[in-house]
Amino acid sequence: MPNGDNWQSDVLRDLKGGAASAQGGAQSGAGAQPAPGAQPPQGAGAPVPGAPVPGAPAPGTPGPAPQPPQVQPPQTYVPPQHPQAPQYQQSPQAQRPQSPRQAQQSQQPPSRPRTPDSRPVVEKDLVAAGLKPRHGEPFTARALRAVRRTVSSSAAREVARTTATAEVLQQAVTTGRQIAVTSIRGGAGKTTIAALLGTTYAHYRHDPTLIIEADPALGSLPLRLGAQTLRWTTGDVAGIVEPQMSLLDVTGYLVQLPDNAWLLPGSQGQIGAMLDLRSYEKVMVSLRRYFGVTVVDCETLPAEVARVALSAAQARVLVAPATLEGVASTYAVLEWLRGLPRHVIAGTIVTLTETVPHTGLDLDAATAKLTATGAGVHVLPYDRHLAAGGTIRTELLAHATRQSVTQLAADVFQLSQKRR
Repeated sequence: MPNGDNWQSDVLRDLKGGAASAQGGAQSGAGAQPAPGAQPPQGAGAPVPGAPVPGAPAPGTPGPAPQPPQVQPPQTYVPPQHPQAPQYQQSPQAQRPQSPRQAQQSQQPPSRPRTPDSRPVVEKDLVAAGLKPRHGEPFTARALRAVRRTVSSSAAREVARTTATAEVLQQAVTTGRQIAVTSIRGGAGKTTIAALLGTTYAHYRHDPTLIIEADPALGSLPLRLGAQTLRWTTGDVAGIVEPQMSLLDVTGYLVQLPDNAWLLPGSQGQIGAMLDLRSYEKVMVSLRRYFGVTVVDCETLPAEVARVALSAAQARVLVAPATLEGVASTYAVLEWLRGLPRHVIAGTIVTLTETVPHTGLDLDAATAKLTATGAGVHVLPYDRHLAAGGTIRTELLAHATRQSVTQLAADVFQLSQKRR
């Protein structure tokens, strides 16, 4: 009787024993066929029905008591291909052939994501609510500066300085440079700095510039850059981009901006948009070879994507408001960066933004404190045009703002060139 716990071994042992005892008689009956329902043979031969079996009692002598029939296993036995590894038929469900529709679906490649609908950056009802943009500095300041340039020799020095800065910004790159812009708190001007940097690189450089919004939480980067409508987001492109795509294929999913600049928004202005770390890494690795410079508008620290962007970028810009609270928080972040490899803090520039005309902060003392950590420091002066919000129009920026932003872009680009 087979053991219920290991009935396969019992069946195999019984089959082996029957084949060994009937090896001699099987040779004379090799052409006989097994009866219907009988188990298939195993080994070199099988006993012939009706033939005497060696060791069996003579006819007429009482034999041993009949044994109860063996219980057959529930599976259908198949002739084994190896004596030690009997194989059994698969279940009927596994052998069921596919329908024509299933076969056609299995041969078709996976479908691409559905094309999202185009959405306006600002609703039409709200566009009329915006006032006429203001110039970054009063008319009297602009007139006074024009007079000074006429009667002094500062114009020549300014032209020389501008030319030197432009030469730095136009340096060729072997691989795409990634510049991450983040902050420790909201309202510091992070998105404004990212938009100004991207616009500056696009103006001075001949290769394409990409500006990525890695902050899907209702970011204002498309509005600051003057985009009208949005369709594809960073998360959407992560599921589409492929290594064999050309620049023309890639730019079909981006928002075109002036001066050969392109925007990849983080959301369509909807609450609940998400950007996971895997999607961000795939987009950055896939797109960096198409663009000379990529500016990333990250989430505020300590978000995961922002921390990864800071470590993966060749240069970093940490934006902080020119206030005592902003400087204190930024100093704590710089102390944390000092615990990372040396190139991280050396490739970081802090930008203190003056969001009001008079900040009540000693900028020289704050700059000295932050510079002691090993990072660079820049100050973005107060600008009425930037403070009003809305689309940034570079022709309306104050003269001091344009100079500060251009120098910041050149310094950050030089830092990115040092890190391969």
